[in-house]
Amino acid sequence: MSFPFVDSHNKTYSVRDGSDWEQTLKPRLHERLNASANVVLFLSSETKYSRALREEIDYAINTKGLPIIVVYPELTTKAEIHTPSGFTTKVKNLWDKLPVFRDNKYKVPVLHIPYNKVLIRKALDNSDFRVATKTTADDYFYK
Repeated sequence: MSFPFVDSHNKTYSVRDGSDWEQTLKPRLHERLNASANVVLFLSSETKYSRALREEIDYAINTKGLPIIVVYPELTTKAEIHTPSGFTTKVKNLWDKLPVFRDNKYKVPVLHIPYNKVLIRKALDNSDFRVATKTTADDYFYK
């Protein structure tokens, strides 16, 4: 199944693994985010808090104000994301893997969804989570 988004990483020319961070990689990352309407973040127990991911999330939120759509690949139901008492412990623990996300997400609209094709498509089609038409900064989820 295809999804209705354009991969901004394909909009700029590629870089080599041995490229310099400050001179090449970081500017290309910024260039790609400048061309983005939002960020789709796959957050799982396997997520590594790398310099590139930290920079991407920091720049996306704090410089560009990009909405974030967080997809949790290890969670498949809405109830695993949020219950009547709030976000689940499992989700909050995953936020702790990315402190720059956890500590700054209040600045932009963030939609939390399980790994479900229908919900991913719905999120990508939702204009509330695009920079030009974004909704109020807060945490959102599908009930």
